[in-house]
Amino acid sequence: MDLRFGDGKPTDEERAAVDALLGPPESSWAGADRGGTDTADLRWARGGREARDRRDQLLPALHALNDRVGWISEGALDYVCRRLTVPPAEAYGVATFYAMFSVRPRPATVLHVCTDLACTAAGADELSAAVAARLGPENGVRIERSPCLGLCERAPAALVIRAGEPSCPTPEGSPAPPAPEGASARPAFEDEAVQAESGGPGAAAPGDGGGTSRSSEAESGGRKGRRGRPILHATAVCAPATPDTAVHAATSPESAPTEPAAHTAAPQTGNPALTPTTPTTPLILLRRIGTTDPTSLDDYRAHGGYTALRRAFALGPAGVIREVTDAGLVGRGGAAFPTGRKWQATSAQPDHPHYLVCNADESEPGTFKDRVLMEGDPYSLVEAMTIAAYATGAHQGHLYLRGEYPRALARITHAVRQARTRGLLGDDVLGQGYAFDIEIRRGAGAYICGEETALFNSIEGHRGEPRSKPPFPVEKGLFGKPTVENNVETLVNVLPILTMGAEAYAAIGTPDSTGPKLFCVSGTVARPGVYELPFGATLGELLALAGVRGNLRAVLLGGAAGGFVRPDELDIPLTFEGTREAGTTLGSGVVMAFDDTVPLPRLLLRIAEFFRDESCGQCVPCRVGTVRQEEALHRIVDRTGTDAAPDIALLREVGRAMRDASICGLGQTAWNAVESAIDRLGAYR
Repeated sequence: MDLRFGDGKPTDEERAAVDALLGPPESSWAGADRGGTDTADLRWARGGREARDRRDQLLPALHALNDRVGWISEGALDYVCRRLTVPPAEAYGVATFYAMFSVRPRPATVLHVCTDLACTAAGADELSAAVAARLGPENGVRIERSPCLGLCERAPAALVIRAGEPSCPTPEGSPAPPAPEGASARPAFEDEAVQAESGGPGAAAPGDGGGTSRSSEAESGGRKGRRGRPILHATAVCAPATPDTAVHAATSPESAPTEPAAHTAAPQTGNPALTPTTPTTPLILLRRIGTTDPTSLDDYRAHGGYTALRRAFALGPAGVIREVTDAGLVGRGGAAFPTGRKWQATSAQPDHPHYLVCNADESEPGTFKDRVLMEGDPYSLVEAMTIAAYATGAHQGHLYLRGEYPRALARITHAVRQARTRGLLGDDVLGQGYAFDIEIRRGAGAYICGEETALFNSIEGHRGEPRSKPPFPVEKGLFGKPTVENNVETLVNVLPILTMGAEAYAAIGTPDSTGPKLFCVSGTVARPGVYELPFGATLGELLALAGVRGNLRAVLLGGAAGGFVRPDELDIPLTFEGTREAGTTLGSGVVMAFDDTVPLPRLLLRIAEFFRDESCGQCVPCRVGTVRQEEALHRIVDRTGTDAAPDIALLREVGRAMRDASICGLGQTAWNAVESAIDRLGAYR
């Protein structure tokens, strides 16, 4: 192991941020002050294997620095490496892997303006230019063009993150204050709560700054704002964003307008007219959103919460797996793998411990259903994770949440803390002698971490690059142990399976695609949002609920990794088998409508840019192919017919190579949308 540390030194503020997470260093080797210490302390490394076992704290440590200072300096990175015994070259590779981190100096406030598909169609480029002009060059705000922020129903969207001192400290053991319904621009207390609950040795209590203050400042520490007050870490969401609201949020995030309540993103809640007229009309997955207080555990239980967990304990692990298998539940993230088979394979592994991982890193452009569930019904996810862990023999769960979801993080952090306080997580769940707890990990802006093995690498403190299979995660997953991984929607579907029974659940939908499905509808529709329909409803029925406009040009199914369909193909059944037969994909449930005012070639170019940016670069077909695809689309953005023919032929060749030889789904699907636009929509004719 090459531990060649640099000459950079951390500031007191950077040191305090890391020590608040990891605890104070125990020796000079780990970065403690050498003054007054025995010189022999530097001749051997304390910790050894124990320190290396904390490698999984690398990503939280980088978040702590980024949250406190706004960027990661060489000295700060060197200090983290000493604390965790991580080679600096490897830590640099991790820090530069994620879009939300910077290893170059930048202002404390960063304004992320979404320029992905729905936001581009809604004028994101004009918004970004207008904000830049209003703020000016010396504004103390960094404006960054961002991939999808998961706010497509309120496009165009922007997210403000201001670095600063931890805010809203709470006493050890007390729950963090919940984010009020509709809250957006609030001090980011959830970051400290996550740190305290990270499970790492020496984790600080929420709000416990630890360490010493910056020597050049007053004793109260860190950077100061007006009137000498410390600058606090804060976030603000602007959606739909205008130049005025974006500038206001960037310059004063703590006083930005509040974000709309979660139920506003689900138009069917409270509106029976938008519920399909079938025998399975009642909402199942969305039924508590808008009717219960997402911050109240008592309200959740009053509306049927934890009924499913009690039935799970009555059935036993094998009985739960049998119910899930008989219900026909398949993964809702796009792969549609049978959930019962995955759980059975994991539970049967003799190697222990087993782990449960909830993939809440929904980064597919156009996807926001998991965000709505976590913001509007967070306790359902906590309960569903507990059931999944019980069935598969896991006692530790990891919830990997994308870093662009501050309110979802606040809600789910509060829900975990409340469940732990009330005996619904911990050493004796519901008095049944079963131990289970949940650790929350934030992503940092990497689409590839939605791939399960890349997600495992990210949690473990490595670059989020996919692993070769086999071995499969059910054999060797997180930390090399048997792991079951499901996304938020898949897990939440387990609750109605246990409360209504497998047979009743399987009666919803079609024989091959059972149960309800959530669809994320955005673009040129009157009522964008998350819709719940039984499998088997048609694309036309869904768009009718959302209020599609008359000048429809195309519909993108499955997001950037999906495919386009024409306006005369709206009778496609929304099932996995139905979309397959139609030559497209259902994916995670993205439905983006575009009218004839949206320039299709520039939309395809944005998709190509997205895949170029998000490729992890591990395999040549994807690393080179996504670049060549973007270059070709740049050349033909204003061409048609014979002028575009040579580059279209090149695109087909590059697309086949990526599809056949890429190591993971990113490269394998990077050509799908472009291919479908050329073949189905006649782009460039």
